[in-house]
Amino acid sequence: MTIPNNSENLKIEFSEPKKKILYYLKVMQQAGLEELANVMRVSRMAIHKHLVILQNRGLVEAIKTQGHVGRPRMIYQLTSQSKTIFPKSYSAIATHALDFIERNMGKEGVEQVLHERQVELFDEYSKRLKGLNFDKQVRELARIRDEEGYIAESRKESKRRGGKHVLLEYNCPIIHIAEKHWEACLTETELFEKLLGANIETTHRAAKGDLICKFVIKEKKEEYL
Repeated sequence: MTIPNNSENLKIEFSEPKKKILYYLKVMQQAGLEELANVMRVSRMAIHKHLVILQNRGLVEAIKTQGHVGRPRMIYQLTSQSKTIFPKSYSAIATHALDFIERNMGKEGVEQVLHERQVELFDEYSKRLKGLNFDKQVRELARIRDEEGYIAESRKESKRRGGKHVLLEYNCPIIHIAEKHWEACLTETELFEKLLGANIETTHRAAKGDLICKFVIKEKKEEYL
């Protein structure tokens, strides 16, 4: 997972430290001054100054919690307004287009368009996954999704826990589409299954109110061992 280092990924101009704070909070969900200072390797005072500006813009909020030794501690998290600054891809135009198709062609028309897009993505992704073993394919898929604004990463469980892969997406550029047209989420999972030749269980979905999209990936050949 990478923190984008260019301003094109955020609709509002921010300094690099502020962009990193926003992305870290997107992934970490909640964090204190100490945690943010450690992960960014700067002083608590520097982090606090950036947080004050982000709070004034309505993008970050502070919550007072009880510390381990009885002293209150401030925890920071993104506000609902912050969703507007993360990559949203072509979602606004695409949503209107799908609404139009649904009105004129029904759900079947929407599914047809999404499956045609799935075919296009399959061809694009396949070029980068070609020749890689299964583990590297999963990592490369996460890298592709990360580049597309999903803030994605992959992890692999230990063999003792089944050795499955997990693909995590902390941001959904097409969330406005998925909230209205659930078929977008289904075709996305189908795409991953075809690309990896795997069984995939989607345990979390941002379009359903979860904080992340989580895909548990199991290579199909394991079923026959």
